[in-house]
Amino acid sequence: MSGTSLAVRDCATMLRRNLLHARRYPSLTLNILLTPIVLLLLFVYVFGDVMSAGIDGEADRSAYIGYLVPGILLMTIGATPAGTAISVTMDMTEGIMARFRTMAIHRRAVLVGHVLGSVLQTVIGVLVVGTVAVAIGFRSTDATALEWLAAFGLTVLVALALTWIAVGLGLASPNPEAASNNAMPLFVLPFISSAFVPVDAMPGWFRPVAEYQPFTPIIETLRGLLIGTGIGHNGWLAVAWCLALAALGYFWSRALFNRDPR
Repeated sequence: MSGTSLAVRDCATMLRRNLLHARRYPSLTLNILLTPIVLLLLFVYVFGDVMSAGIDGEADRSAYIGYLVPGILLMTIGATPAGTAISVTMDMTEGIMARFRTMAIHRRAVLVGHVLGSVLQTVIGVLVVGTVAVAIGFRSTDATALEWLAAFGLTVLVALALTWIAVGLGLASPNPEAASNNAMPLFVLPFISSAFVPVDAMPGWFRPVAEYQPFTPIIETLRGLLIGTGIGHNGWLAVAWCLALAALGYFWSRALFNRDPR
């Protein structure tokens, strides 16, 4: 077999290993999914009328569902990599990574397995949360097949970028507790974006924080693709942020993995 074929085989083996771990320990995946679902139901049925009135001056819960869902989907993507960071740290601290280093496998297959497994779980999580959103009234009747495909591609790209960042956080953390805490900004940052209210409705001193961060252009791009709002310059900004974060996470993770003494 060629070197490329061996690398692909090793990555597939590590992907299977991580999916088996996720199946054997479903509580972590369940907790990650429950949080965005609870937030979706909370903001629709408890705050929906108030929030929609604050946006367009008229209480319309159904319209606010359309505004809210893209942000909740991104929060689902941001929550999943925390489990990846914990898994990577456990591999590094419990000795299994040292064992893998002595075996005749592709050096970075372990990390790639974590990334692919996390991205797959993220896509499944987004589909579950999206199904709940449809069940409570979300509709995207104006979106074309090409726009749906673009939204799916952006979702995968965001998941890939955040997962590589999470892998780096896991490699840099001394224990699983620290990995969980270090990955928290990936879930918290969407709260200070345009996920729940428009950036223009925020106080002037706070507005730059929400505007000049990666999650706001990504959310606005998803919102434009799914419900037809204007995308403007947010489209290329979203792709640029994703590519930059993915590259940063990949090279950071590779550097940490190559020099880690554990």
